[in-house]
Amino acid sequence: MTRLLNQVRSGQLVEAPLRRSRATASTSLPLRLALLVMLGASLGGCANLFDTDKEEKIYPDVPAEQRYNEGLTLMQKEDYAEAITRFEDVDRQHPYSDWARKSMLMIAYINYNQGRYEESIGAARRYLTLHPGSADAAYAQYLIASSYFDQIPDISRDQQRTQRAMDSLEEVVRKYPDTEYAVSAKRKLEVARDQLAGKEMMIGRYYLEQRNYAGAINRFKVVVTRYQTTRHVEEALYRLTEAYMALGIMSEAQTSAAVLGYNFPDSSWYKDAFKLVESRGVSPKLNEQSWIAKAFKGLGLG
Repeated sequence: MTRLLNQVRSGQLVEAPLRRSRATASTSLPLRLALLVMLGASLGGCANLFDTDKEEKIYPDVPAEQRYNEGLTLMQKEDYAEAITRFEDVDRQHPYSDWARKSMLMIAYINYNQGRYEESIGAARRYLTLHPGSADAAYAQYLIASSYFDQIPDISRDQQRTQRAMDSLEEVVRKYPDTEYAVSAKRKLEVARDQLAGKEMMIGRYYLEQRNYAGAINRFKVVVTRYQTTRHVEEALYRLTEAYMALGIMSEAQTSAAVLGYNFPDSSWYKDAFKLVESRGVSPKLNEQSWIAKAFKGLGLG
C-alpha cells in the first residue's frame, strides 16, 4: 500500500504511459481507467484504516426492566410509536425474560388501542403461541376477540368478521370461564349474535318479498334455532307464520303463532300473528312434533 502511494506521489503511474507510442497509449486507455478505479478503491481502504476519528456506534445493553418502564412512560405521553419501539427492544434483546413476555402483550394492546387490529391480532397470537399457560393468556385471547368484534361491519355487508368475533369470544368463555374477560365476552357475544340474526332476517324478508317462501323459511329457521335470545326472534316467528300460510301449511303456521304467543304474549308481533291465522278461520295451535315447538322447549314450552 505504501509503495502504491509513493508511486502516485512521484508520478510514476502517470508518466509511464507517455513513454509509449500513441498507438499503444490509445489501446491501453481501458486498462488505465481500470487502474485508476482500483487505485481509488485502494486509497479509500487506506483512509479507513488510518481514520482514527471515526468510531463504530455501539448500542448499550439497557436492562430489560428499564427499557420496559421507558415504554410505559411513553405510553402515558401518548407517544405510542416510540413505546412500541421500546417494547420491541425488550423482546429482541431479552427474549427469554418475563419483561419480554409483558412487552409482547403491551404491543398487542397498543395496536388494539390505536385501531391497528390486524397487528394486534398478530401480536396476541404470537403471545399465546409462546406463553399459552401464562396468567395473561386470557387477556391476549380477549384482545383477539375484541379486535374482530370492533370490526363488525354494517348488517348489509358480509358478516365473516362477525363470525370470527363470535368464535374468538366463545373461546374466551370456554377456556377462561372464571375471568373478568369471560364476563365481558358474553356481553359482546350477545351483540354479535344479534348482528348475525339481523343479517338472516334481512335476507329472509327479501325472500318473502320475492315470494321465495322456502328460502325465507330457511333464513327464519336459523334465527329461531340459533339466535333465540336475540331481539329478532319474535319477528322471525311471525314471518314463519306468514310464509307457512302462503304455502298453505296451516299446522306450522298455527304452531309458530302459538309458540310466539306462549313465549312473548305481550308482543305486537304475536297480536299480528293471531290476526293473521284468525283470518283463515283458525287460531294458534301447538303441534308438539313441529321443529318450531322442539326448538323452544328449552324456553319452557311444551
